[in-house]
Amino acid sequence: MRFDYLILGGGSAGAVLAARLSEDPSVTVCLIEAGREARDIFVRAPALVAAMVAGRPPIHNWAYHTTPQPGLGGRRGFQPRGRGLGGSSAINAMLYVRGQPEDYDGWAEAGAEGWDWDSVKPWFLASERNMRGDTDWHGGEGPLRVGDQRRPRAISRAFIEACAAVQCPPNADFNAGEQEGAGLYQVTQFWDGARKGERCSAAAAYLHPVMGRANLTVLTRARAEKIEIAEGRATGAVIRQGRKRMRIEAAREVILSAGAFGSPQLLMLSGIGPADHLREHGIEPRLDLPGVGANLHDHLDYILSYTSPRRDVVGLNPRGLMRLARAAGGWRKHGEGLFASPMAEGGAFLRSDPGLTRPDLQIHFVVGIVDQHMRKPHLADGWSAHICPLRPHSRGTLRLASPDPRAAPLIDPGFLSDPRDAALMLKAARLLERITEAEPLSPWRGRRLYPHDGTDAALMADIRARADTIYHPVGTCAMGQGEMAVVDPQLRVRGVNGLRVVDASVMPQLVSGNTNAPTIMIAERAAEFIRRDLSGD
Repeated sequence: MRFDYLILGGGSAGAVLAARLSEDPSVTVCLIEAGREARDIFVRAPALVAAMVAGRPPIHNWAYHTTPQPGLGGRRGFQPRGRGLGGSSAINAMLYVRGQPEDYDGWAEAGAEGWDWDSVKPWFLASERNMRGDTDWHGGEGPLRVGDQRRPRAISRAFIEACAAVQCPPNADFNAGEQEGAGLYQVTQFWDGARKGERCSAAAAYLHPVMGRANLTVLTRARAEKIEIAEGRATGAVIRQGRKRMRIEAAREVILSAGAFGSPQLLMLSGIGPADHLREHGIEPRLDLPGVGANLHDHLDYILSYTSPRRDVVGLNPRGLMRLARAAGGWRKHGEGLFASPMAEGGAFLRSDPGLTRPDLQIHFVVGIVDQHMRKPHLADGWSAHICPLRPHSRGTLRLASPDPRAAPLIDPGFLSDPRDAALMLKAARLLERITEAEPLSPWRGRRLYPHDGTDAALMADIRARADTIYHPVGTCAMGQGEMAVVDPQLRVRGVNGLRVVDASVMPQLVSGNTNAPTIMIAERAAEFIRRDLSGD
């Protein structure tokens, strides 16, 4: 088979690219995705994120683990990643957060020319169909539905009041110029029509509506094993679908959109990466590119959880499950209620020090007990507050465990390897304790899980014992100009023609917030780069 464009990975970025590139009927596009179409009830019903993220069983989830983390007491962390069309946008909490303008200005200053805030903002707006309509800060005509939560729990509003009690003011829109403050997240969710209340993944927004196009071929349950390169140019890929192995050719470009873990893994399996590491696995280097798999970093999350004497939260006890069952019926009829909840309803962006010019901490407030990514269930009704430092200094790597494409890669985020991150996490945890102990939350505050003796040493020990990812890995195919840059600012792999990487792996630095909206923006921009190359502009 031969197509103009071959996209490897149907996650948030790949779904956008396939839809945008196939808008031109003169080109042919093939999208390869290892998972399924992801249209089932687990994806559509927002509350069922709890069933998917745990990875037991792995519903639309790669369910990766990290290598042992010295900064976390030698524990192996858990790394959920979406597997299916829409990728992690099919299993996330649907939170629509762009980060701060300074994040993108920092990218440009570090060598990612053209990725400053003024340059990327129009692409955020182009992607978005916000229920608030067209404004200076929101788009009203794009494919991705973004809306306000219709019926958040009362405890989520109490959380906002608790933040105000520690001088964190209310904020009605984290994406309208000023991020600091506490409020309710906007979510990527259908807010009108027959699908009201359903998750709007990148696939549901961009790809599912256009899969009937004659020039678009989508292969699911198919896995890319290797990118083929001839005379310095990417010419296609070897794909396995079930027991069948095939070669698919790309006349114009191969576009790698397999995510922060999958993209560097596939580059290395294809002989592109750190030469010595490739030789260790018997892979002949085609291009010594040391930045492949380097610069891995992620938001590390610390959680405080409490039982609740009030029952208007989530619990896995018989009464709580009955409430969920009743909520499912209301969601089917009206698209509202607990089943439509992202669970992480409330949030806040705070400064750890009043002398800072912008927030460096983020809170996710969840209307149920979350312990070990829902892998350790609790019967009690309860709630959780999560906090993460936004711009970590620690860096890790993504490496091959084996030359077998089916083997999971070695994921080492290097959590707390930089002592500055440990010091900030301690300050963050103390601030979170003040918020969760504030008076507005007292009607819901029961027993605290994992109490300690109150000393800094005990709190730091608890952080190292329980902190883990909040699901924002980036940086393993970073764009820029230096020798560690993997792609240039047009996302073309340095040293190989006809090959781009388009996903969160190209972010040179983490944004100050959730990564799904920025990943969709990156794919929108990449589609425009590709169209310009095709037209010769």
